[in-house]
Amino acid sequence: MDYKKTNAPLNTVTRDMIALSADTGNVYETVCIIAKRANQIALEMKHDLERKLQEFTTSTDNLEEVTENREQIEISRYYERLPKPTLIATQEYIEGKIFYRNPAKDKQNNLE
Repeated sequence: MDYKKTNAPLNTVTRDMIALSADTGNVYETVCIIAKRANQIALEMKHDLERKLQEFTTSTDNLEEVTENREQIEISRYYERLPKPTLIATQEYIEGKIFYRNPAKDKQNNLE
């Protein structure tokens, strides 16, 4: 997933949850789907940032040698400017890019 090219808003947007939950028929289930996807995105973003910042780590840990690294600051600022994972996940849900299933509903449908 390329969260850098998402068209999610940078600020919080008020949403009509009833219209948003039309697919599932349950507001809480919709929120749970979006929350789980947001957790996945946040974890992916965290690993990506850690991987990029790993290049700047030093082998010696000396408090006196803490220096300001411009590239490291720019990378951190870039990630701070990205939309939050919940906004990205909500946008993906609206665009129909999230695949989800409910095992409890699948099991219930098989029993009928």
